[in-house]
Amino acid sequence: MKIILVGPAYPYRGGIAQSQSILFQQLSKDNEVSMVNFKRQYPNFLFPGKSQFEEGEDVFGIPPEKNQRLIDILNPFSWISTGIKIARQKPDAVIFSYWMPFFAPCYAKIAFFINRFCKTKILLICHNILPHEKQPGQNLLTKILFWQVDGFMVLSDSVENDLKKFNKDKPYRNSPHPIYNTFGETIDKAEAKHQLKELYDIDIESDKAILFFGFIRKYKGLHYLLDAMPEVLKQQKVKLLVVGEYYEDEQPYQEQIKQLGIQADVIQVSKYVPNEHIRYFFCASDLVVQPYVSATQSGISQIAYFYNRPMISTRVGALSEVVIDGKTGFIVSPENCTELAVAINRFYSLNLENEFANNIDQEKEKYSWEYFVNKLKELF
Repeated sequence: MKIILVGPAYPYRGGIAQSQSILFQQLSKDNEVSMVNFKRQYPNFLFPGKSQFEEGEDVFGIPPEKNQRLIDILNPFSWISTGIKIARQKPDAVIFSYWMPFFAPCYAKIAFFINRFCKTKILLICHNILPHEKQPGQNLLTKILFWQVDGFMVLSDSVENDLKKFNKDKPYRNSPHPIYNTFGETIDKAEAKHQLKELYDIDIESDKAILFFGFIRKYKGLHYLLDAMPEVLKQQKVKLLVVGEYYEDEQPYQEQIKQLGIQADVIQVSKYVPNEHIRYFFCASDLVVQPYVSATQSGISQIAYFYNRPMISTRVGALSEVVIDGKTGFIVSPENCTELAVAINRFYSLNLENEFANNIDQEKEKYSWEYFVNKLKELF
């Protein structure tokens, strides 16, 4: 089959671009696949981080001739030309990666011209449907895009519920987000800690380590994890690694850390981590904590599963669909620092790391890319 993927990929950074690149690799095993990428994804004044682009190497190895950067989000004429160029290739399927209504007008216009000039299947992989922060006109924009689409892939029950608000009769499949398997193989915890010392001057060789990973916004709930730390530190000698770029004002977090008196126990890497360094943080940690206030699903869970890292997650969105309470981690109530502290202390006091890691090794089989691709192909 001839398949065209539409959405961000290298040199753009982030979970959507990474999953899009892995999907390219998986589909290319038995299909002719190319990618239509952005040449401008966000205007700089709307992007909350420091850069939209990867600083490290392309670990996904997509051939440049297969990765066409055509879409300018601020230029509607590029949407029209992109749709026409895709239609001229007469693909059997066009698959868009979608995660917020901001992109709905662009995607809808591209899909309109594809439908106008060729006969193909247009599918939407929905990482999210409704955004974490409400946007003006989000329902109308979503409906306009969905009119142009033949089928949908959702990655969690919570996104499926959102889909049903807009889609009554078009086919869809629900498959969990596959694990991220392209950041390097698992390494020994001691070696990972050594690498963090060499690369980031982080010395945790003799310490237990908890990891909060990913860009920082209020809905991620980091402030609740920080509030939980004084109670954790009463029972455990542990370091909290906060690794990720701030997508909002970081000053309130710094003030909170100071007021709680936990400066010596919170290690911050306040920047985007290159792909080739991600495994060092996960392999060096005992536990990954996701104290989210709201969520659909999180790619952090799938990275943690690849490296057999137990998780403590809140009961929101698909986080509680991935973590099996008492088997691969613990589920706690959102916005509850007391439950977070109890769960962390329980994990260490009962010495559950190896038991949970072994359970994850068995559980993660259902998060394979083969399973995901087979579900996607059912929509073709």
